[in-house]
Amino acid sequence: MFLRKDWHIVRNYEQFVNRIVEKGLPELISFDHDLADVHYLKPNSEEYTEKTGYDCAKWLIDYCMDHYLDLPKFYCHSMNPVGKKNILSLLENFKQW
Repeated sequence: MFLRKDWHIVRNYEQFVNRIVEKGLPELISFDHDLADVHYLKPNSEEYTEKTGYDCAKWLIDYCMDHYLDLPKFYCHSMNPVGKKNILSLLENFKQW
């Protein structure tokens, strides 16, 4: 499944959203948490100023709910262990809901 040649790579939140809106849901999405080289925290906050793969996953859930679509297959290849866990937990919880 992962060796297919027709991967479409998106590098940020806006590209992720635009790709799905324009082309529809893919068969499989592989998430990375850290989409920017450096994520800057908002002053005095734990919130990132740059959107992450977690934000993409949240948007995907909203999109699927709004359009009555099943969640596509998903994987998370992120090297960020906390981010990876958060993305997979979010998607698994929605899938079971």
